Amino acid sequence: MPTLNDVIFIDSYPKLDLHGFDRESARVAITDFIRDQVKLKQSIVTIVHGRGTGVLKETCHQVLKRNKNVLDFKTFYNNPGCTIVLLYVDE
Repeated sequence: MPTLNDVIFIDSYPKLDLHGFDRESARVAITDFIRDQVKLKQSIVTIVHGRGTGVLKETCHQVLKRNKNVLDFKTFYNNPGCTIVLLYVDE
């Protein structure tokens, strides 16, 4: 199983861009995106929340902490406006 420390290039992973979202629509979009990616058996995904005031990043991390399909997540080291997520998928 891959780990988040192995991720170097994020462009090859499925991506959700939250620019322009408010908190509640971001929560719904993240939950739906994770559910869909688990069905598609994608173990690593990227969520772009931007840098801004940090509201979307905080919301994103709160949703990820509560989701049972999320094994791990962290802010991408090359871009603090992105979070990479490791999902639990059945092989």
